[in-house]
Amino acid sequence: MKGLIQRVRGARVEVEGEIVGAIDQGLLALVGIEPQDDEESVNRLLHKLLNYRVFADDEGKMNLSLSDVGGGLLLVSQFTLAADTRKGLRPSFSSAAPPEKGAALFDLLVAQARERHSMVATGRFGANMQVHLVNDGPVTFLLEA
Repeated sequence: MKGLIQRVRGARVEVEGEIVGAIDQGLLALVGIEPQDDEESVNRLLHKLLNYRVFADDEGKMNLSLSDVGGGLLLVSQFTLAADTRKGLRPSFSSAAPPEKGAALFDLLVAQARERHSMVATGRFGANMQVHLVNDGPVTFLLEA
């Protein structure tokens, strides 16, 4: 399971012109699910999302986590993160989880995130989404769980 996180000042997801999820300061997490992923992968990624220290402390050092700053978490499913890009000039998606499994694990991630964090928003699984964000820094990391 992969999570491409971006520290944001604000982010939102639109589907067919409707805002389906939005946050102010926090993390936008694009989530890619692979065939070998399971409930433990969800737990590991969620732990990293909530505790990875990417926010500045009083001295300007990245020592604070999303949980520490109480920021929002915007979770967006993105199967293209699981693409195999090692060969050729066209991505292969055989390394992405089947849609049914991806949806189930993404739903589990969302449910567990909402149990453990106060501000969680999402995109819409499988939809054509437009993601708008103001990347703060910019700060972007690829987390693997």
